[in-house]
Amino acid sequence: MPPLPEPHALAVMLLVAVAFVLFTREKIQLETSSLLILIALVVGFEAFPYQRDGVTLHAEDFFLGFGHEALITICALMIVGKGMETTGALQPLAALLARLWTASPRLSFLTTLLVGAVFSAFLNNTPIVVMLLPVLIGVSIRAKQAASGILLPMGLATLLGGMATTIGTSTNLLVVSIAVDLGLPRFGMFDFALPVAAAGVIGLLYLWLVAPRLLPERKLLLSDSSQRVFDAQLNINEDSFAHGKTVEEVLAAADGMTVISIARGEGLTLTRRAKAKLLAGDRLRVRDTPQRLKEFERALGATLYDAGDALVSEDHPLAADDQQLAEIVITENSRLHHTTLRRARFAEHTGLVVLALHRARRSRAEGKGAIRDIVLQAGDVLLAQGGAESLAALKQRGKFLVLDATTDVPHTRKAPLALGIMFLVVAVAATGLAPIVVAALAGMGLMLLTKCITWDDAAGALSTQVILIVAVSLALGLALMKTGGADYLAQLYVAGASGLPNPVILSGLMLLMGVLTNIVSNNAAAVIGTPIAVSIATQLGLPPAPFVLAVIFGANMSFATPMAYKTNLLIFSAGGYKFSDFLRVGTPLLLIMWIALSFLLVWQYQL
Repeated sequence: MPPLPEPHALAVMLLVAVAFVLFTREKIQLETSSLLILIALVVGFEAFPYQRDGVTLHAEDFFLGFGHEALITICALMIVGKGMETTGALQPLAALLARLWTASPRLSFLTTLLVGAVFSAFLNNTPIVVMLLPVLIGVSIRAKQAASGILLPMGLATLLGGMATTIGTSTNLLVVSIAVDLGLPRFGMFDFALPVAAAGVIGLLYLWLVAPRLLPERKLLLSDSSQRVFDAQLNINEDSFAHGKTVEEVLAAADGMTVISIARGEGLTLTRRAKAKLLAGDRLRVRDTPQRLKEFERALGATLYDAGDALVSEDHPLAADDQQLAEIVITENSRLHHTTLRRARFAEHTGLVVLALHRARRSRAEGKGAIRDIVLQAGDVLLAQGGAESLAALKQRGKFLVLDATTDVPHTRKAPLALGIMFLVVAVAATGLAPIVVAALAGMGLMLLTKCITWDDAAGALSTQVILIVAVSLALGLALMKTGGADYLAQLYVAGASGLPNPVILSGLMLLMGVLTNIVSNNAAAVIGTPIAVSIATQLGLPPAPFVLAVIFGANMSFATPMAYKTNLLIFSAGGYKFSDFLRVGTPLLLIMWIALSFLLVWQYQL
């Protein structure tokens, strides 16, 4: 066993362990955990400065990750990808896939897997999944088959594709940049595409032929739900409670009521100011379920009429024409992420009423209070109802993932331009005309200058979670390297694997990364694993490149748990899956890719 390192290295390793624990806690936001770790690093090295053998670590060194080229590239590519998503640049492809499914579902399934994998090699896989989800749900409904057999394989296929190039995932970009910082030659965009493509063929065949048979039939969440929503109006009488009261007082009395408009007289529409007073003869236009509408009628002492001014009674019940149900998935870029329906004034802005909420991960907030007051998170699914026009308008904004598949995904005249800009970014980086960070920044600028996206879109594309976890991971990696912690962990790994062949040591490192990435952030696992991998290769006297690739491949195997990757959560919600479904399908895929890539790396580098 190697001797224990000095106290600074031990403290950093302890902090790494604490970070891994915090990153697995659902009750603590990942942003909060990252900030706490960064504060601990900065305060610790400020209070106990490190200086050994000419190496000095200052507290401000840990802020360098915020200006690292890897983080800048990731942010720029997220914004470029947002331009593709907002303009609907991939909509023609989605429409073509939808037509193919009607002709040959079996072959179309394979085509969809291939399309998802190939495009994810160049784009963040989130917009790919967002594009394909409504298409696949729509075809499954029309074909009267369970969507659960195709949604999860599609999502995992995009993860396979993301492994193939340096820009396929933020993990790849981070590891490649860290390796350069450690003195290794920079990987080209397609330098490791060949082994991933070879192993990916086996993985895609598994997802096509085997994975659907392993998945039990799951019903789409909320799709068979509950009560319908109706347009109606409440007429205020002279003896009504609402007569002479302000809008604010009326809404407090009829808790949960959403007033669409207030009519007075023949053609006058009042503003819905909180202090505006209601009078006898005023008509409140409302939309809700029959039970709640009757509750509002009783609470206000008003008279309930339908949208056609007919008195609601047993002989004349409510009717709702042109009403549709839709499932809306909350994504990280959604304006509802980390806010409530009440604060966002969702009903007023969209004309839709939310009937139910499903949470991908259980929370203390679930089941407590009204739906409109629950803070929404990425992966939550809302069941909303409203008119066809309201739903179409919601989709055209491109801000929400709507799963009823009744209309096409957003498409604008800027779509070809956005597609051309993305192609230019990839071509410039792939041919070596400019580094990927320069190409990505130029592409981001072009997206903004050509108005493919607005500054609001660009800001919405940036994820605080990604920025903080990347910066903190870089800081931890720097601390491990400078204090000798990475060398010590590498010595432990080599000592534990003493006597084993070099190929087994390489394969074991990849498997370790594969397990970690399904428990903690893949970026955190990859960035901390990279300096350790380089140290292992140095101690064994082997080239570091295959060990760095083992980290890249292992950290991308986010197949086995819903929380391993953000698109897993989207699919988890939309498909009605259970945690065990990911284990059942993702674990064999992880083992397939691990074994195949281990053999291919050993063969490629002649270890």
